[in-house]
Parts: sequence; C-alpha cells; structure tokens
Amino acid sequence: MTPRHSGVRDVITYNWPQYVAGTATAAAAALLAPRLPRALRPLARTGSAAALTLLCTATAASWHVYDRSGLYTYDWLEALLPRVPSEYVVVSTGLDEVSAPLAARWPKARQTVIDLYDRTLTDEGSVRRARRRVPPPAHAVPGRPGALPHPANSADTVLLVFAAHELRQPQDRERLFTECARLLRPGGTLLVAEHLRDASNTAVFGPGAWHFLPRREWLRLAAHAGLEHSAERRFAGLITAFTFTKDQG
Repeated sequence: MTPRHSGVRDVITYNWPQYVAGTATAAAAALLAPRLPRALRPLARTGSAAALTLLCTATAASWHVYDRSGLYTYDWLEALLPRVPSEYVVVSTGLDEVSAPLAARWPKARQTVIDLYDRTLTDEGSVRRARRRVPPPAHAVPGRPGALPHPANSADTVLLVFAAHELRQPQDRERLFTECARLLRPGGTLLVAEHLRDASNTAVFGPGAWHFLPRREWLRLAAHAGLEHSAERRFAGLITAFTFTKDQG
C-alpha cells in the first residue's frame, strides 16, 4: 500500500481562507502604496512583500514536510519504537492519516482507532474541511478526551500524531494524556508527533506557528499523566516526535 501524503495541495485546500486572506492583504498593500504619502509607501510595499514571503515559506515548508520528508512512510518510528506493538491505539481529532499506513506496516498487530472530533472541542475550520475530504475509517470509535473507549493496561503503544494540539483547552489535553496513560500497559509508550511553537516553525509559518504548542507543554502534559520522557527526535527540521513511557511498576 502506498502511504497517503497529506501533501501541499491538501494543506492549501484545508487552509484556503488563510491563503486568500494573505494574498488579498499583499495585493491591497501593493495597490495602496502609490496612493499613500511618500513616507508611508515603503512601509506598505514591505508589508505586501512580507505577506507574500510568508505564504511562500509556509507553502514550501509544507511541501518539504508532507511530501518530501518521508513523514508518511513512518520509517522514523523504528528509532522511537524498536519493537512492533502487539496492540496499539491511534487517537485522532478530526483527520486520521495514521491508521491505514500503520495497519499495513504492522499487519499482525491489533489496532484500535479512536476519533475525538467534536466541533465544540476542535473549532478549526481547516479540521472541518479536512474531515469532509478524508472521513474517519469505518472502524473508528468515538471518544472524549477524558473517556477513551478502550480497556486499561491493554495497549503497548498509543499514538497522537498531529492530533492533541487541536484540543485548545489545557484541561482537555490533560484529560487526554491521563486517559492515554490509563490505556498503556506498564512499560508501554505514548508517541506524540507535532510541530512546535519554536523559532524554526515561527520562521516559516509566521503567526500560524502560534497554533502549535511549545515543547514545555508536551513535557508538562506527560508529567501530569505520570509518564516519563524517554526519547525525542527531530525530523524534517520542523517536526518533533516524543515518546513517553509508563512506569513498569
């Protein structure tokens, strides 16, 4: 099976209002510049150039990460999860691009997919548009951040890939991490992969990087759930994957 890439075209499709707004801002500033007092013209032209530059850097970064980095081959999992799980849980918050390639990668493992999508919790328009285009798999089961429908101490691995940041309230994220810890067997692993709100992501996504969460928040959530930070890997220059382990005792 060929892994499905999110792809730069999907990113533009899901986030088209931001692209329209950025293009309109750049065009308006460029058109307005000649009509402004001479002292303000450079400022308007600079604003127009900045808006276009941000659109270009964000698009190029999306192409690099989602189309060129090998993200959706999931080969990078081998360094973080050296043993294939016998049972694992994929948690999504609206767009699941994880469960299908992992089912092909780990055909003998038992997979559970939990869908947390709720417009009252995940209010981003991009998530709604993505969900219309890529509906959840038929075997996905609905859940809530504080109530994942899966037995305690039963999963070797729980995966949150570009999912948990869509829960905008800290208490919802705390409930989710606590539930993930409940699902894990002693010694089991929670894997989290996310863009971070850091210098690299801010440089290419500009204000859009504030939709991401800082590294310290993911470490805080894991500690809150009683999980130990066991490994961390940066790839494609913009994605960070963490593993957090449940105590053996």
